[in-house]
Amino acid sequence: MAVAKRQLSTAAERREVLIEAATEVFAERGFHGTPTTAVAKAAGISQAYLFRLFPTKEELYVATIERCYERLAATMRAGTEMARANGLEPLEGMGLAYGELMRDRTTLRGTLQVFAAASGGEPTVQEAARAGYGMLFELVKRLSGADDEKLREFFARGMLITVLAGMDAPNLDADWARSLLGGDLKDCI
Repeated sequence: MAVAKRQLSTAAERREVLIEAATEVFAERGFHGTPTTAVAKAAGISQAYLFRLFPTKEELYVATIERCYERLAATMRAGTEMARANGLEPLEGMGLAYGELMRDRTTLRGTLQVFAAASGGEPTVQEAARAGYGMLFELVKRLSGADDEKLREFFARGMLITVLAGMDAPNLDADWARSLLGGDLKDCI
């Protein structure tokens, strides 16, 4: 009887698994509320190995922030392609794609947690959030060709969608929710 060889993951593969697991756990519990033991357990690795891959909790969280913004950027690119294929303006396609992305609870909660953590006095976390947001702004600007006023409106609407989705406002029977959602926003989340 031949014994099957155990195939070990590379450090890069384990790092990927760790970032994905950390993204989910941080989305659930936030930066300050998440112990690294919970992240290690979710990734199926030891806490010691977690710290070999990411020497500090902040470095691991920054990697999850970067992953969040990579997903947002991919969503903006896909929205632009969808818009072009359907004769829509790029910002309209990006908005529709973003609204759809916010239906994913991990992405939604992770996005909200990034904003909360960035306000928590951790300079490394704050800088990662700023860099990601700046990258996203430049990407949307380049893909859409929109002027500053349209970009402000687009990003303001995106924040409104994020906050309303976080509160599950589309499922409320309240005047304020109906007013803020409007027809176009309700369809997005």
